[in-house]
Amino acid sequence: MDFKILCSDLDGTLLTTKSDVSDFTVSEINRIKAGRKIILVSARMPQAITYIQDRLQIADQPIICYNGALVIDGTKELFSLTIALNTVEEVYRLAQAESVKLGLYYGQEWYVEETSERVQKEIRYTRVKPRFQSTSTTLSDWEKRGISAHKIMLMGSKTATDKLFSVLKNKLADQIILYRSNDTLIELAPKSVSKLSAMRLLLSSAESLSDVISFGDNYNDLEMLQHCGQGVAVANARETVKAIADHITLKNTEDGVAHFIKQHL
Repeated sequence: MDFKILCSDLDGTLLTTKSDVSDFTVSEINRIKAGRKIILVSARMPQAITYIQDRLQIADQPIICYNGALVIDGTKELFSLTIALNTVEEVYRLAQAESVKLGLYYGQEWYVEETSERVQKEIRYTRVKPRFQSTSTTLSDWEKRGISAHKIMLMGSKTATDKLFSVLKNKLADQIILYRSNDTLIELAPKSVSKLSAMRLLLSSAESLSDVISFGDNYNDLEMLQHCGQGVAVANARETVKAIADHITLKNTEDGVAHFIKQHL
């Protein structure tokens, strides 16, 4: 099995633990990286990806952040698209009605109103700390600066997020992409971006999607796995993802990506 580009999701896929890759994964990536692009593709913010890049010794490679809304190569921003600020304000209004909290992300900035178990997990897993301030203050500041959110994370109870997901889908599906990270989280991204659209941006004129092997586990990985040359799902992936994958490897906690690389690449 040959390829020019390896793209991998992080959480639930390449990461063996909630916040790190194993030595085995580091070894396998380094074994096959010569002459190839190794691109990390995630819903995470940049700083939550670059430390993994450093660990894998691929800091010279571009990264795809926020599910494709931000693409960075070193210090150079290759692509950036945010959710319209008036849409963010509408999401905030609808979330308030269900007592659901917002995490707002722009570039290397992350804002939350207060700490919580979910926020502390995010800090622990991503090694990034947010700025604590009211959402209204953040939105007012963004309006002055002419910027908006690359990603919104909505955090609440299962009942509240179930209801809010339905409301958002009915009212704002033409403006944003929504997907469930888990029973208590909803992630929102700009409508026209995806991990696949970001991957296409990084292809040279001599490359095509058939040159790409990709790894993933969740709904936001579906397009990427479907349309590249080879799509590999980890065993812990959503059933929908496994159904469309070309191959299924071991769980992320069992170094599934590294084992697949060792066996096939």
